[in-house]
Amino acid sequence: MPTYYLMRSGLLEKRGLKFEEFAVPSGNLTMQQMVARQVDVGTYAGQSLILGNAKGGLSAIALIEYVGKTGRVVARKDLGITKLEQLKGMKIANQVGSSIASVFTDTIGPQHGLKKGDYQEVRMDVNNMIAALAAKTVDAMVNVEPYNVIAEADGIGVDLIDFSSVDRMPVFMAATPDFIEKSPETVVAYLRAWLDVARDFKENPKKVADVIYSFYTDKGYKMSIDSFKTALSRVEVDPGFPPDLKPYMQEQAEILLREKKINAIPDWSKALRPDFMEKARASS
Repeated sequence: MPTYYLMRSGLLEKRGLKFEEFAVPSGNLTMQQMVARQVDVGTYAGQSLILGNAKGGLSAIALIEYVGKTGRVVARKDLGITKLEQLKGMKIANQVGSSIASVFTDTIGPQHGLKKGDYQEVRMDVNNMIAALAAKTVDAMVNVEPYNVIAEADGIGVDLIDFSSVDRMPVFMAATPDFIEKSPETVVAYLRAWLDVARDFKENPKKVADVIYSFYTDKGYKMSIDSFKTALSRVEVDPGFPPDLKPYMQEQAEILLREKKINAIPDWSKALRPDFMEKARASS
């Protein structure tokens, strides 16, 4: 959601930046576009960043936000389910390849007795899951905001668990090595705009909510402003490179290595580039 605000707030233009938007349903698809060098920069969670670094040398130029509180498992309300364990044998919508999907299948599911094979995984984009719940073609969904609060507000779903107690799920702004080498000054200016976004989230939350809310309502999603504010409150916007980031990423990389999704642990000096954010803060 903060990325939508960045692109519609005028803050990029204020920093003298022109851009072309490529809309995709999830960050793992953005990562794939960047590996193919179709896109220069994009946001996605740590697991996708590690995969993108392995496949295409992608680097994080900043941690933008934490979205662990937005990642949730929501079950159909009419089923009367109250615990994750009750989803055994049921159909669960999951956007396979996304970071939230990986956290669910590799960590949260097994912690609650749901190993792969204990449920039927239905591959689906997050923006199609509410309709599937309403049509009763799936029994639960692994999704992000604002889709979870929409399902609850419409009386379709009930919230079972959020991911934050297991994984705060940092989301990164990443760039291709080609773009970093060719346009380092643009990278710094871009991060200055992100610092402007963080300032607005802190000092002008009503403006932020209005801009992002209009984005979703223009797309045809129906929700009250109060429901939307609940969804937005679950996003923690804090651009930077906190000291606990590298140990977290090492842990995630070890999981992916164990699952044979990567062949080696990334070189963190190349995968994590705090130098650009340091320059942005110094000149913002």
